[in-house]
Amino acid sequence: MAGEIKRIVDAIIKQRAKGNPTVAICTKTKLMLKGVNPDNFNERTPDDPSILAKVKAMAVEMGVSI
Repeated sequence: MAGEIKRIVDAIIKQRAKGNPTVAICTKTKLMLKGVNPDNFNERTPDDPSILAKVKAMAVEMGVSI
């Protein structure tokens, strides 16, 4: 299924930021430092199982429900 990674990354950013653009930028930066650049994914990007597992683990670590 394409776009699953994008959906999870967007959920992480949205839930962590709660409308605060500064927190959204910090969350994006944190994702990049952990090896996932949110700008590299869109709705048509094929889901790589290893990246998908990494993103799901990051969501759990950050306390985000997906």
